[in-house]
Amino acid sequence: MSVTASSPRPERTHEVLNQPPPLVGQNAYLSNRPLREALTREGAAWAEERAVELGGLAGSEEAIGWGFEANEQPPRLRAYDRYGNRIDEIEYHPSYHRLMETAVAHELHCLPWREQRSGAHAARAALFMVWNVDAGHGCPISMTCSVVPALRAQPELAEEWEPLILSTHYDPRLVPAAEKRGVIVGMAMTERQGGSDVRTNTTTARALNGAGPGAEYEITGHKWFCSAAMSDAFLVLAQAEEGLSCFLLPRVLPDGTRNGFHIERVKDKLGNRSNASSEVELEAAHAWAVGEPGRGVQTIIEMVNHTRLDCVLGAAAGMRYGVEQATWHAAHRSAFGRRLDEQPLMRNVLADLCLESEAATATAMRLGRAYDEAIAGEEEAKHFKRIATAVAKYWICKRWPTHAAEALECLGGNGYAE
Repeated sequence: MSVTASSPRPERTHEVLNQPPPLVGQNAYLSNRPLREALTREGAAWAEERAVELGGLAGSEEAIGWGFEANEQPPRLRAYDRYGNRIDEIEYHPSYHRLMETAVAHELHCLPWREQRSGAHAARAALFMVWNVDAGHGCPISMTCSVVPALRAQPELAEEWEPLILSTHYDPRLVPAAEKRGVIVGMAMTERQGGSDVRTNTTTARALNGAGPGAEYEITGHKWFCSAAMSDAFLVLAQAEEGLSCFLLPRVLPDGTRNGFHIERVKDKLGNRSNASSEVELEAAHAWAVGEPGRGVQTIIEMVNHTRLDCVLGAAAGMRYGVEQATWHAAHRSAFGRRLDEQPLMRNVLADLCLESEAATATAMRLGRAYDEAIAGEEEAKHFKRIATAVAKYWICKRWPTHAAEALECLGGNGYAE
């Protein structure tokens, strides 16, 4: 069939109209006025140059791509090698390692313990929120930072491990810690029967050469939720003769053999998909007591409280991300003769999103300052930190999903397409 000169021109059906351009190339710190103001207000203005540098990377197309790739191709368990040997390894997409490498290089896992100046926790809080490219890798970064105060309950273990924790070198290999320039530390507390009620834990700890702080134990049992199972070591809770106790359990023993740490499965989660949260079985795994046996909760709570701070930071950063996406979309899409951000009802919704996000940012940064003041010995700050951490963690984390749902509504149907 021939087409004559008088034939009508085919319609252009694939031209994209009235869609926002990709939100890339913006500095994630400089574009966040509430965070910029909070950094100065909470006593960490000295970290602004760091925040600008990291913000430029966080807003880049490359880094945003890392986040998408790490979540679209989540970690995969390889329990056995091709010969049937148990290896208990998890494979990540290379982008996950790029995210981890960047976070470690910028001291997100250790800045308050490396930086001996006022405002270090507030500075790290701002940097943690700026590097909101992917939530999943933030979990091992958070735990590695949070383990330091708990580990210091056992000085000889802290002396051995802390220099590796404070390193800015990311090394994902499963080799003895002595052969590495830097380590990542995780946590395993909850079990199937108890969840947050850790005092019902059934995992047992048997002393090998005498009991007591710093002594070597053999751990047997299970953990229903082990965060970041490819970490180099974990703080775990287990029942010793004296009661529930805290232990440092390495993945690889000093002689190079794999510890009795078996990954049963990687959790299939709604979010946080790039992080390999796992169920694990501990089979006569070697570990060392941290603090007094029988006082495991009191010891590990130091780590838990710092991770709760990061829950606040992560949720506040997530709210900010929702605001960015919603306002960007509304500023570039039109409906019924006007841009969305010119429509009165849409402006009301955007304003509410912005207001709650700014409140979460202010709360998170104020909480960061409380940690700085508590370390400095201010009694009032210690009480405020204790109460505010629990309240802020509950409220901001509770509000985040609702805030995200409203931000998705601003994008219409596009908001609900993966």
